[in-house]
Amino acid sequence: MSASTKLSTSVKALCFLALDDKPKNSTEIAASVGINASKLRKLLSMLGKSGIVKSDSGMLGGFSLAKKPEEIHLQEIYCAIEDRKAFYLNVNDDNLEENGRSEKINHFFLDLFSEIQVEIENKMTDITLKSIIDRIK
Repeated sequence: MSASTKLSTSVKALCFLALDDKPKNSTEIAASVGINASKLRKLLSMLGKSGIVKSDSGMLGGFSLAKKPEEIHLQEIYCAIEDRKAFYLNVNDDNLEENGRSEKINHFFLDLFSEIQVEIENKMTDITLKSIIDRIK
């Protein structure tokens, strides 16, 4: 599953959980999101380890938000489910030209993607689950 798919699926599941204070089981959440329940459980497990969702066992158990929607930031969700940065540039130092042009180009792209990554992370920090819910109403 790509990073963008994991992120959008996670946000959909969290929005569903935000609708009601009662815990929901993974089958209910998966049906609302349109994903296989076992894939969803993996995402919910990662979100649980990060303290975004909590799970209660028992007959009335299930998953629920561990925080208020206004306290959950998109960056926090992204970091919980993704272990890599949005941009990963694999530059190969083999076959460098004698004048170092290839190395300079590699560094140009590394710097560019690093700057873009910081911009993305800053923007995601400003977006809360509540603001997403308010926008889609």
